[in-house]
Amino acid sequence: MSTSEIKRVALVGGGVIGGGWATRCLAHGLEVVVTDPKHEARDYVEKTVADAWPVLEEAGLTDQGNRDRLYFADDIAAAVTAADFIQENVPEREDLKIAVHEEISQHAAPASVIASSSSGLLPSRLQSRCKHPERLIIGHPFAPVYLLPLVEVVGGEQTSLQAISRAGDFYRSIGMRPLHVRREIEAYIADRLQESLYREALHLINDGVATVAEIDAAVTGGPGLRWAFMGTFLAWHLGGGPGGMRHTIEQFGPALELPWSHMQAPKLTDELKRRIVEGCEEESGVRDFNELERRRDRCLVEIQKVLEQHWYPQGEDGWPEMQ
Repeated sequence: MSTSEIKRVALVGGGVIGGGWATRCLAHGLEVVVTDPKHEARDYVEKTVADAWPVLEEAGLTDQGNRDRLYFADDIAAAVTAADFIQENVPEREDLKIAVHEEISQHAAPASVIASSSSGLLPSRLQSRCKHPERLIIGHPFAPVYLLPLVEVVGGEQTSLQAISRAGDFYRSIGMRPLHVRREIEAYIADRLQESLYREALHLINDGVATVAEIDAAVTGGPGLRWAFMGTFLAWHLGGGPGGMRHTIEQFGPALELPWSHMQAPKLTDELKRRIVEGCEEESGVRDFNELERRRDRCLVEIQKVLEQHWYPQGEDGWPEMQ
């Protein structure tokens, strides 16, 4: 089945990620059916789509879209039987995901690819009780799914190369940028990088060095601006001047051996949790949650427009090919 033949997507699990997938797929003209045992899931998914749609319309991302193609099913079997692509988004518990994928595999159409939105579990474990384990891959997105293009594609021990290739093609067809994780590893690539920064941030708060707002400012006003288009290594390459990364390594390499950072997270005490939560609430101020989401979404749209206009070479998107 080619990507042009994928017309119906089943989402097993609503919530933040499921609602994001629903919005992106609907915006690209696909039929979407959602199943979730939680009674409130339907309202949440519908609200996610409704709230995000105006931003997507303004950005010209809904030209093929139709919000009326969103449906809900009572159970997994009803949702996946006629689906061309299946994306699971249940809570990040290995035992739950294994059981859900076992059930999906019993009812999925023979030609469908089955993906999990897991943010760190091993696909080999998730496919251990599947009827057709070769069809299961990890398709790990980032919130908001309807705007952020990255999706990490990870295969397990029994995953076929065809499933990985077809998943990558499908994700590209809905405007995403798939990144194939070459080796099966917990937490994949981006979450490992995020987790390292988060651990260090927790230490800075715990040791009284900086507040939540000060840490966010240090990121958004400095390296975060470069990371949006250059990433870590290219930023350091340019930071080395004409000598590039060779000069950067020679000049700053010895500092890597200094005990500046912590690789282990501090103990998440009640006091540390209180300071983090209160710091986030203070930083967000009087703006309500929906207002912050709208501001975030508009910024993400404009940032990606700037990248397309000024950063990527003409006809290219600067993205590695799937290997």
